[in-house]
Amino acid sequence: MLCIYNSSIEPYFNMAVEEYLFNSFNDDIFMLWRNDNAIIVGKHQNTLAEINVDYVKQKGIKVVRRLSGGGAVFHDLGNLNFTFIMNGGDGLPADFKKYTTPILEVLNKLDVPAKFEGRNDLTIDGKKFSGNAMHVVRNRILQHGTLLFSSEMKDLSEALNVNPLKYQDKAVKSVRSRVTNISDHLKAQISLDDFSAMIMNHIMEMYEDSILYELNDHDKQKIRELADSKYSKWEWNFGYQAKYNFNKQIKTNGGNLEINLEVIDGIIEKAKIYGDYFNTKDTSEFEDLLIGTKHEENSLIQLFEKINLDDYFRNVSISELIEGMF
Repeated sequence: MLCIYNSSIEPYFNMAVEEYLFNSFNDDIFMLWRNDNAIIVGKHQNTLAEINVDYVKQKGIKVVRRLSGGGAVFHDLGNLNFTFIMNGGDGLPADFKKYTTPILEVLNKLDVPAKFEGRNDLTIDGKKFSGNAMHVVRNRILQHGTLLFSSEMKDLSEALNVNPLKYQDKAVKSVRSRVTNISDHLKAQISLDDFSAMIMNHIMEMYEDSILYELNDHDKQKIRELADSKYSKWEWNFGYQAKYNFNKQIKTNGGNLEINLEVIDGIIEKAKIYGDYFNTKDTSEFEDLLIGTKHEENSLIQLFEKINLDDYFRNVSISELIEGMF
């Protein structure tokens, strides 16, 4: 087994690392890694329905879609991630317990009463500190999980605080749980680096053929190319399989607006706007302009800057209209 400490904290790069290792290596692999502030959404989720857009923008939190299913999670430098990439027989069953048992064994050595609960969670005293997800292709499996060690809980809760009424779709929804940090349950405090080393040493003792592997220049070049072409792109992180109806009502300086959008693959296909605003041009003309535009802030701003918005919505600013569309 190849055992990897991935020192990168860049979210786009780190998501690309997993795909690169999964597709380009035949070895069994175990990896420990961290992300700087990021929201990682499941492959089958509607990203906008999982994030607090205003908070994410304000805090500069990156949003990245991963290969595996499941719900959205918040990463920061107080959160440690682990990844198993393993070979096995065809039709591998989802066995979250198998690949989380080593983590529980390490925590139990530290006298932390952690246990496996539900479908794919690790908990302490009924509070979740680890969520896990899986990606399987033929005879190869990727399972990864989060380990909240000393994460900033306010950022976690605020970044994922979404109004569920705005988006109506069939995408997988995240289930929020009460969460806790591992560090709050340690009898004697240790650093996250020491905790990481304990996990890595435990894995290397479990798998006798284990060797430490360091990503080389060739690996890093291929990973960066994948990060640039896929994981940093709006099309993957927001547009992928994004089919939903959006509705929001806002109060502006020009009156009340109710904005309704039908979005397919992240592109606005239909638009209808109601309200008590004043206008000199027919609103249907504006609705037609929206069709074919990405449901994405910069694309909409560029569109609105090309027209006289006051013709359609008297005294409504671009920033107010943008607020009403997310």
